[in-house]
Amino acid sequence: MTTPESVLFKAISLINLEGDLLDQGEFNAWLELWQRDGLYVVPIDPQETDFKNTLNYACDDHEMRARRVKRLYSGESISTTPRARTLRTLSRFRLLESQDSLIVVRGAQSLWEHRKGHSRHYAADITWHLQRQGDTWLIKQKVIRLINSDDVLHSIGYIL
Repeated sequence: MTTPESVLFKAISLINLEGDLLDQGEFNAWLELWQRDGLYVVPIDPQETDFKNTLNYACDDHEMRARRVKRLYSGESISTTPRARTLRTLSRFRLLESQDSLIVVRGAQSLWEHRKGHSRHYAADITWHLQRQGDTWLIKQKVIRLINSDDVLHSIGYIL
């Protein structure tokens, strides 16, 4: 029997793996955690829910996620050279929804970036929609709601 606690444990395991892959610069492995039709969103307005019809810092489908990863590996963008070192802490996980094939989890992220001798801090509420794919779970949607999105984002060269 599947309990809410075991479902949440599986979700947290995937979420922690994602955070580690991003901090370690393993972006191709990060891409493999996604449903092909998944959506990676960083809205400007943290209250926004209509991502496709509003302006966002990021609203990436599969193709845009792949392009973002290619830029990170290539150094083509000035914002990626040198690559920022990041360290994120993920916490306060709450299971919002649990169905046979869909899990929705909300949590907090504290992310430190260090690049060119300067450090910046970003804090966010994140919601992950995880969908079952066979015996595993993949990210269907990830929404990063920065707590001070109106004035915090500078040129970032990594994935929140």
